[in-house]
Amino acid sequence: MKELILHLHENSPKYKQIYHSIRSLIENNELHSDTKLPSIRQLADSLHVSRNTTLVAYEQLLAEGYIRSEQKRGYFVETFEPIDIHVSTLKVGKLVSKEINSLVDFRAGSVDQQAFPLKAWRQCANEVLKEDIVYMYGEQQGDRLLREKIANYLLQSRGIRTSVDSIVIGSSTQQLLMHLSIILKKEFSSIAVENPGYDGARIVFQLVGFQVNPIDVTEKGLCMKQFEQTDSKLVYITPSHQFPTGVTLPIAERLQLLKWSHEQNGYIIEDDYDSEFRYQQQPIPALLSIQQEARVIYISTFSKAFLPSIRLSYMVLPSELLDQYKQQFATFEQTASSIHQRTMARFMERGRWDSHIRKMRATYKRKMDLLVTSLQLAFGKTIRIIGSHSGLYILIQLHTSVDEETLIQQAIKQGVKVYPTSHLYIGNKPNATMLKLGFSNLSIEEIQLGVQLLKKAWT
Repeated sequence: MKELILHLHENSPKYKQIYHSIRSLIENNELHSDTKLPSIRQLADSLHVSRNTTLVAYEQLLAEGYIRSEQKRGYFVETFEPIDIHVSTLKVGKLVSKEINSLVDFRAGSVDQQAFPLKAWRQCANEVLKEDIVYMYGEQQGDRLLREKIANYLLQSRGIRTSVDSIVIGSSTQQLLMHLSIILKKEFSSIAVENPGYDGARIVFQLVGFQVNPIDVTEKGLCMKQFEQTDSKLVYITPSHQFPTGVTLPIAERLQLLKWSHEQNGYIIEDDYDSEFRYQQQPIPALLSIQQEARVIYISTFSKAFLPSIRLSYMVLPSELLDQYKQQFATFEQTASSIHQRTMARFMERGRWDSHIRKMRATYKRKMDLLVTSLQLAFGKTIRIIGSHSGLYILIQLHTSVDEETLIQQAIKQGVKVYPTSHLYIGNKPNATMLKLGFSNLSIEEIQLGVQLLKKAWT
């Protein structure tokens, strides 16, 4: 174990000094990868500070990827890319010195840049660049090796048994929905969607010419009583983590949906949005996993859990739709990068994807817990927090008559960005204003600062 000799002063919070000192030692290679650090108690005793002070410093280093925690063993220095870390810490440094002028952006859909496995991804990419695949057009349904890895992953993590040939890779969920809608429009004229729900999907359906029938979302997900009254034989849902409320569709409703699709000869489009990140239970099995040969079209993406810029999504098609897909798009080129597809395949082949998900689940849980606790302490009973058990964002409702846009502008004046939800509704909006706060790309320090500034803006 490495003994740390740190000099603390009274000019700034001690947890910040501990955090910056250890970070500097790691960046300057004075603390090498896999070096064991003092325990929280040992460091607190040696520096004559409280254990909570050292805990907060370690939590910050954990969240940013400088160190890792191993159960019953303690804290160790993590492997990282020094150049990229320096770029990111410059931003955090500016945040500390210019708090009010800096912008804390609670944008959802980003990833934790500090925790991104750049070294492992780069190794896979460099190897792929030596392969002949980089000089060719991609396979029409996507790289076969990646489809094999996706099939294995779906079986292990989502309980879905599917063949490699049933998987289609695309550049985004919207792009796959567009191709799918073109096929389905030949037989169906309308589609039921969650309300509120993913507006990106709704826009695609409207663009293709579907009549969109909104179905309210309750505390149990899609309102089945209302759904049964619609004449739509297609439904688009996010059952494992409803967007945006975070509700999980119970098993009774799932079975009811599967029965409906069979009786109506309809289809369920299952968007497995954010399913990897559940913080209180294991990930919920996918709807498609409940029943083999179900009339379910399964869609998922690598963007939310890994990196948006690689533009990789995929869907699993029932055999009858797969035949139609091949006929309809036989002359269309693959929309996703062949290099990115093969790199992801190599990444998954080496077990990096699974370890990345496990690591990020722990990292994002810490951030979620901190954000929820900070908001509760700042606003007390004047705030309602929705969707705090899973996903990479939360919704908040303030008990106030102030409208959505005014609350957003008040936050911006204090240097904070929060996001609306009114555009996710079709028709009548809820009486209470609901705002969306993402946290995945923010540090512990930024989350704490953001909540402090929101309190100043709204109270």
